[in-house]
Amino acid sequence: MEVMGARVSDRIAAIAESATLAVDAKAKALKAAGRPVIGFGAGEPDFPTPDYIVEAAVQACRDPRNHRYTPVAGLPELRAAVAVKTHRDTGYEVDGSHVLITNGGKQAVYNAFATLLDPGDEVLLVAPYWTTYPEAIKLAGGVPVEVPTDETSGYLATVQQLDAARTPRTKVLVFVSPSNPTGAVYPPDQVAEIGRWAAEHGLWVVTDEIYEHLVYGSARNVSIATVAPELADRVVVLNGVAKTYAMTGWRVGWMIGPPDIVKAATNLQSHATSNVANVSQMAALAAVSGDLAAVAEMRTAFDRRRRAIVGMLGEIPGVVCPEPQGAFYVYPSVKGLLGKPLRGTVSMSSAELAGLILDEAEVAVVPGEAFGTPGYLRLSYALGDDDLAEGIGRIAKLVAES
Repeated sequence: MEVMGARVSDRIAAIAESATLAVDAKAKALKAAGRPVIGFGAGEPDFPTPDYIVEAAVQACRDPRNHRYTPVAGLPELRAAVAVKTHRDTGYEVDGSHVLITNGGKQAVYNAFATLLDPGDEVLLVAPYWTTYPEAIKLAGGVPVEVPTDETSGYLATVQQLDAARTPRTKVLVFVSPSNPTGAVYPPDQVAEIGRWAAEHGLWVVTDEIYEHLVYGSARNVSIATVAPELADRVVVLNGVAKTYAMTGWRVGWMIGPPDIVKAATNLQSHATSNVANVSQMAALAAVSGDLAAVAEMRTAFDRRRRAIVGMLGEIPGVVCPEPQGAFYVYPSVKGLLGKPLRGTVSMSSAELAGLILDEAEVAVVPGEAFGTPGYLRLSYALGDDDLAEGIGRIAKLVAES
């Protein structure tokens, strides 16, 4: 009798589903079935893409040049514009040859790790972390090494913590500020200190700057590539148009790095996807070439919602919610709710609690297990003010009734 192997490879079978997308999909399915679910799961602005960007795409559709293959690394004019935008927004000076246009930020993440890592290379990953990082690291043969933080430090890792996790196999540090899922923003002097430390030990830094323009109050965001010039030839910057311009569905991101790394990543992309859709690239060109008026308007709304959701969560017994300084997420500790009955059900983990909140309050949140730190929930406040107030109100009512 012939013995057949597993139908799915071990490598792919080991990948965890994106928890944030799974929660969003479940919430949308329940809404489609008539349930009044309010979703705090998805990490995308609730604003439409600005009209001038949409119009650029409409015009691009009519141009036959955009109906054909174009260079894998991206349209030359978009690569050049991304370089100009990067210098404008961060002071980091590069040219178009340092830029690879990718199918959303996620492909930039995968390309970076696949290009930098050999089997067994270790990657320092500050927890809580975005769900895709460890999976992309493992797909590339790397080993994620978690550096835990919590609400007592504002979810910020120190050089001392990073150095304690470093081993002879450490090759890369993943640096994210503003952070998904916590909204933490590293102070400029701490960013520079971490960059100098990485350079001193010959590490690569992969810095995800997708939320660069979403900072609030007195917080100031800087690029580690700019404030730590010692990194020079060992930094890869990941970014895209999704969050700044409300373009999550257009799927345009990029990675910026040394020419040899960008060339190698381009070779990989040539076999994976080839060029990003040209119409989306032309829309992205209009976005990065324009001003930041659209993001300023969104930031005002997000700031208002940020303060509102922190205030409302802070009034719920058992919930501790630090005030985020960037992005559009809160990451409250719900350890005080675990082990206590809520409408007759006791949740022993934040994953169980998230399920209970969905079933009983019809509110979708993402449990901290997805981000490497059980005992927390992530809520996006990129949704309408009325839905935000209603959703948190339902959670507060669920806790108050128990």
